[in-house]
Amino acid sequence: MERSISTKCIHLEEEEDCIKHYGAISYPIYQTATYAHMGVGKSTGFDYSRLQNPTREHLEKVVASLEGGISALAFSSGMAAISALMELFKPGDHLIVDSDLYGGSIRLFNNISKKNGITFTSINCCEGNVEQYITKDTKAIYVETPTNPMMNVADIESLADVAKRHNIWLVVDNTFLSPYFQNPLKLGADIVIHSGTKYLGGHNDTLAGFLVTSRQDIDEKLRFNIKTTGAGLAPFDSWLILRGIKTLGIRMERAQQNAHRLAEWLGRQPQVKRVIYPGLKTHPGYEIMKKQSRGFGAMITFETESKEFALAVLERVRMIKFAESLGGVETLITYPVTQTHADVPKDILAKNGITESVLRLSVGIEDINDIIGELESVFNSIEGL
Repeated sequence: MERSISTKCIHLEEEEDCIKHYGAISYPIYQTATYAHMGVGKSTGFDYSRLQNPTREHLEKVVASLEGGISALAFSSGMAAISALMELFKPGDHLIVDSDLYGGSIRLFNNISKKNGITFTSINCCEGNVEQYITKDTKAIYVETPTNPMMNVADIESLADVAKRHNIWLVVDNTFLSPYFQNPLKLGADIVIHSGTKYLGGHNDTLAGFLVTSRQDIDEKLRFNIKTTGAGLAPFDSWLILRGIKTLGIRMERAQQNAHRLAEWLGRQPQVKRVIYPGLKTHPGYEIMKKQSRGFGAMITFETESKEFALAVLERVRMIKFAESLGGVETLITYPVTQTHADVPKDILAKNGITESVLRLSVGIEDINDIIGELESVFNSIEGL
């Protein structure tokens, strides 16, 4: 019988014999750069930590198990993972990418990947018209779902069908939902990306990135890449992410519960023009999310009545932190136009609806009454000016 995902967060079934690690319940940190051998051709299985480390290997097995992949690779950051992915493409290759992506991904594509001869077509991949943009040079479709920050929802199964018909890859950034709520590989994707800094780590105390695949050929290319470029995750950071994953299930459930109540509260506030949360039945991607995911996550984007109101909110929050990240136990509020999407051209921001009055919330696990109470107090104080 296959174990539930909550149990998989805590126990890696194939390595439950902790006795070989002196009975340690917490997987050990192998803080070593190199490994001794008994003789020529007599390796312990590890040679040099740039190539592999026991702690990192254990983490990779856990993440692969959670995503249902054959392999996962742990990188020093989410952007290191995406950079490694882009090294699989060569000059002249073409990618179709969603127009609403994390600003760091857009910056990488526009300033590094294009310089290396890779071309891109940026479209709304959630509208179902991807196939018409495929050319003879197209090698992959690259999406986030939900997208950052506008929470657009792509139909992963539908995109996977298109990709398979044209013998190209489907790459899905699954950071916002984590493997607890969504498993793109099981829906037909070829590669899944995570910023492990976010929900997998869950405590805003380390950086990490992951690439997970269900294909042996892709795994072999990525493993050659990571050992050659040296962007593997360090042992201590691997341990921190392992520790975070143990509470992934309860954190995701509590944060999602909070997010749903907060989204409903925001929708009743006269200072808020619109609330974008895929867990609301009014969201255009609601039914797709019900079909392909086990939850709606804890990310909310909302548009206030003015730029001035948005800036005043950022200046007045205290328990809720004005900070550029997501997925931790703390509730964070972000201003996309100057933080996550500062390097995105203004015309693209405008096309995607990212205005100076838009704010993004990563809802944490605090008591929801305290979260709502702080925002209510902040909103009232601004109205009173």
